[in-house]
Amino acid sequence: MTYVKEVFAGSGQVWVFGSGHSSLKPDGMTKVTTPPAPAHPCGKCPFFAHSVWQPARIGWVETLGRSLTRRDYRAGEVVFEQGSPAAGVHCVSRGIIALRTVDRAGQSTLLELAHPGELVGLRAHLGKRPHRTEARALVASRVCTVWARDADRVVGGSPLVQGRLLARCIDALDAAQERIVAATTGSGRAHLVRLLLRLLAGHEALEGGAIKARLPLSRRDMAAMLGVQPETMSRLFRRLQEDSLLTISGRHVIVP
Repeated sequence: MTYVKEVFAGSGQVWVFGSGHSSLKPDGMTKVTTPPAPAHPCGKCPFFAHSVWQPARIGWVETLGRSLTRRDYRAGEVVFEQGSPAAGVHCVSRGIIALRTVDRAGQSTLLELAHPGELVGLRAHLGKRPHRTEARALVASRVCTVWARDADRVVGGSPLVQGRLLARCIDALDAAQERIVAATTGSGRAHLVRLLLRLLAGHEALEGGAIKARLPLSRRDMAAMLGVQPETMSRLFRRLQEDSLLTISGRHVIVP
């Protein structure tokens, strides 16, 4: 009979220390080959290091692999409807997802934008309640989803994943507070420039360094995000053009 004293695992092998069995090596050690750990389904994502699922324990990685799905969305396609049940945790892998709320009169208001690496629908999932916003692809996008039942199991079995989800919730609260403060302080021009930089991120520069792109948001939506009237937004764009910071025609913009 072998009496196991210690087990060390690594690189798909387990070294077992013991005594009293003829299969042991003279130095009291035998090697048992074990299957390699399953590959993490998010491992090839450029945002893997910051993914909420990155620290999932090995035993739960296989669960993630079975549950996680990737879906491409065309511009304007809905990820989830306002009022629909929370189906899981959604992570933006590519593109931009717009989060809107619609009032009883059917008036839509843009609240925020989710960029690659960010989560959407998290509060509804954690609160086990319907979504309070609509999520819609602003441009061609890809969203990865871990469905609710498996997401709960992985979170329950991985304290570090719980910590990252909590950190995301805190970050969202901080960002909301910053938007409130920004709406009451600073210049509308500075806020618009920051928003344009976010919208134009990822666009390749043309020869000479200029950026030419089609804005995915209407001026009304941008005004809603900045907390100003559409007329004010038009004046802000006009001032940026007068200062030669950009050229705009409709939604087409060139930034020199």
